[in-house]
Amino acid sequence: MSNHTNSHKFPVHHIIGFISSLALTFFAVWVALKTNLSFTMILIIIGGLAIIQATLQLTMFMHLNEGKDGRVQQINIIYAIFTAVVIVAGSVWVLSSGHSHL
Repeated sequence: MSNHTNSHKFPVHHIIGFISSLALTFFAVWVALKTNLSFTMILIIIGGLAIIQATLQLTMFMHLNEGKDGRVQQINIIYAIFTAVVIVAGSVWVLSSGHSHL
C-alpha cells in the first residue's frame, strides 16, 4: 500500500488565504465607499491592497514557493510583472504624448 497521508490533510493554508483575501477585498471596498480620503489616496491604498492580495494568492493558492523548481517560478512571475509594467507604462506614455504633436 502506498502512503497517502499528504493528500488527505485539511487545507488550512487555503482557508487562511481565502479568509485573508476576503478581508483585503472588504477593506478595499470600505476604503473606497466609506472614507473621506482624497481620490489619489484611495487609489494608492487600493493599489497597495491589490499587490498584497496578489502576493497572498500566489503563495497560498498557486504554491509559488513550493516544489523543487520554485526559483524558476519566481523568475517567471518577476518577468510577467516586468512585462505588464512595461506594457502599461508604454501605453500610457504613447497615449499621453500623442496629443502634444498636433
